[in-house]
Amino acid sequence: MGKTTAAITSVSGYIPEDKLTNFDLEKMVDTTDEWITTRTGIKERRILKDPEKALSDMGVIMIRQLCEKRGIEPSELDLIVVGTVTGDYRFPSTANVICDKVGATNAWGFDVSAACSGFIYSLTVGSQFIETGKYKKVAVVGADVMSSIVNYKDRATCVIFGDGGGAVLLEPNNEGLGVLDTIMKNDGSGRQYLLQKIGGSLTPITKENVGSDEQYIYQDGKVVFKHAVTSVADVSVEIMERNNLTGEDVNWLVPHQANLRIIDACARRMGLSTDKVMVNIEKYGNTTSGTIPLCLWEWESQLRKGDNVVLSAFGGGFTWGSVYLKWAYDGSQK
Repeated sequence: MGKTTAAITSVSGYIPEDKLTNFDLEKMVDTTDEWITTRTGIKERRILKDPEKALSDMGVIMIRQLCEKRGIEPSELDLIVVGTVTGDYRFPSTANVICDKVGATNAWGFDVSAACSGFIYSLTVGSQFIETGKYKKVAVVGADVMSSIVNYKDRATCVIFGDGGGAVLLEPNNEGLGVLDTIMKNDGSGRQYLLQKIGGSLTPITKENVGSDEQYIYQDGKVVFKHAVTSVADVSVEIMERNNLTGEDVNWLVPHQANLRIIDACARRMGLSTDKVMVNIEKYGNTTSGTIPLCLWEWESQLRKGDNVVLSAFGGGFTWGSVYLKWAYDGSQK
């Protein structure tokens, strides 16, 4: 029997029904469809408008999908890890709430805060519980309700972000499939360029600052773009070199959907043709922790057992990293 690895055995996703198009944004801020499309590749994004719904409700839908596709009950899950920066509450964790709402009565869970790198951070953490033999079924969710922290008067950020996400089920594998290598990095000195300035213990919400623009997401786009282009490409090439992979060997790159120019630059550095890159940024924008699992969900039918897949992301903080995995099943059969 070979080494135990954590293999993805089921994928799910969720996007809200309501669309916010570039033409809608033209009526809200000083921008144009051409400007947004040229600089980001985004045409529209989804918004969770129901005031009674939150991140946990999206998570419940995704967990139920995972279990139904795999033929198991939520009560069979051992652990739920949620990558997000827009949880229902500061506490308890959204994973805790999802466990209750979905009936995962035998699981525990926690949230991972790594901004746009939230899913790959969570996947890396969740994999450890499978590899050590501690658990048999771990659900990893990557999702965000970015509309809850976006200032729709700020044209620099409101054109970028949307709501949605996806989830994967991890189970033990002894065939050499699943997560084979991960590289996770961070640089806290970058926090000043992409963050939510108030609402934490450093600057709590008070009657004086409530309603301030600083309660929303802030981004210095030029600085973030520069770091993202370099960091994502570097870490993607590094994980290929560590595993003796060439561009021909990689079947799929699944990049974080932040900016089409960043995605294209990464693919070029890796020596990949565009038909090997999963891109849906034009439909959903940047769903932060949700972009990578949303891609896996949409491309599932094209994935084949044994495919070499590289996941790469960059997020606020700064956080970034890459995951190399071998796909564990033929998606067309799901």
